[in-house]
Amino acid sequence: MPPRLDTLAKARALTMALAVLALAMLLASGPGTRHGWWGWELGLDLVQWAFYAGAVAAVSSLALILLLAFPRLRARPWMPVLSLCLACAAIAPPLMLLSIAKSVPMIHDVTTDTADPPAFVGLLEERKKAPNGFAYAGESIAAQQRKGYPDVKPLVLKSPPREAVQRAIDAARAMGWEVVSSDAPSGRVEATDTTTWFGFKDDIVIRVRAEGEGSRVDVRSVSRVGLSDLGANAKRIRGFLAKLA
Repeated sequence: MPPRLDTLAKARALTMALAVLALAMLLASGPGTRHGWWGWELGLDLVQWAFYAGAVAAVSSLALILLLAFPRLRARPWMPVLSLCLACAAIAPPLMLLSIAKSVPMIHDVTTDTADPPAFVGLLEERKKAPNGFAYAGESIAAQQRKGYPDVKPLVLKSPPREAVQRAIDAARAMGWEVVSSDAPSGRVEATDTTTWFGFKDDIVIRVRAEGEGSRVDVRSVSRVGLSDLGANAKRIRGFLAKLA
C-alpha cells in the first residue's frame, strides 16, 4: 500500500474509533446513571465528552471524504461516511439539550404559587439529603419563573377539596408518578417522578385549598440535582394540571 494510502487508512480507522466512542459515551450516559454505575455528574459529563469527541470525528470524517473523493487515491469513502453518520448521532442530542437550556430559565424549582409555595412534609427528609435541598429560593427564582413560564398558574376546580385531593392522586398516578404520601384533611399530596433517560428523581407537592364552593390546586415540582431542569418541572406541572382539569 502506498504511504499516502496507508496514512489515510490509519486516519479512517482512528476517525471511526472516535465516532464509535462518542456514540458509546452518549448511549451509556443515561443507563449508567439510572442504574447507579456512576454519579449523575459523570453522566452529564459523558454527554459533554460525547459532543466534543463527536465534533472532532465529524470534522475528520468530512476531511477524509473530501480527500478520498480524488480519483488518484482510488479509495471509496464509505468508512468516513459511516463515521460522519455516527458522529452526527452523538452530536445531535447534546446540541438539542443546549438549545433547550438557552431557551428556558436556569432554575430547578417551579411552582404555581411563588409567594407561598407548597411545602414538603412526607418527602422532607429526602429533600434534606438532596443537593438542591427543600427550601424555596424566593424572589431570586420567582422572577425568572414569571419571565420564562408565565402560564404556570394555579388551577381552580368546582370540586370540593376532599374530592379534588382524590382527583389529584388519580392524576398523579396516571402521570406515572410514585405517590409517596397524601393527607386529605390538610389537602396535600406528595409524589416523585423518575426521568426516563438518567433516572433523575424530581419531587412534587400538590396543595388543595378551598376557594369559594370549589378548590384551588397549587403544585410545586423540584429537581433533586442539577442547576437547570431544562424546562422539565414546568412541563410536568402543565401536564398534571391539564390531566386534572
